[in-house]
Amino acid sequence: MLLAALLLLAQDAPCTATDANLPAPLAGWAAPGEGFVVGKAVTVTAADAASIKGLPAGAKPGGAAMIGFRVEKAGSYGIALDQGGWIDVIPGAVGGEPLKSVKHGHGPACSSIRKIVRFDLQPGLYRVTLTGLSKPQARVMLVAPE
Repeated sequence: MLLAALLLLAQDAPCTATDANLPAPLAGWAAPGEGFVVGKAVTVTAADAASIKGLPAGAKPGGAAMIGFRVEKAGSYGIALDQGGWIDVIPGAVGGEPLKSVKHGHGPACSSIRKIVRFDLQPGLYRVTLTGLSKPQARVMLVAPE
């Protein structure tokens, strides 16, 4: 009985999502930017996936969004998202096939970052597509290479 009580006390207390004290590479999550650039979160409006041209084959049903970005320096960049959904990165402004991700993870505990997916990117233009979104808007951020 005493052991059970001690185990209950040792459990982590539930937390409310807060974006205070995020690690340096994610600090821009709390300070939204105007464009989709490294270190600044942006909010995108989700639309019906069927209404967005250029989504990859196999796009998940539900809300979807697409945003273009440029990479100046090669590295393993992350795409952080505030909700469940599929994240794909496609090279170029049109056409192309989604790149394979190199790492999947979650955001820091007690933050509003739900997931971070990393892709090895070379300098150039890319599009990030978000599908299977459950909310009308999504917060997304390009995270600097590790």
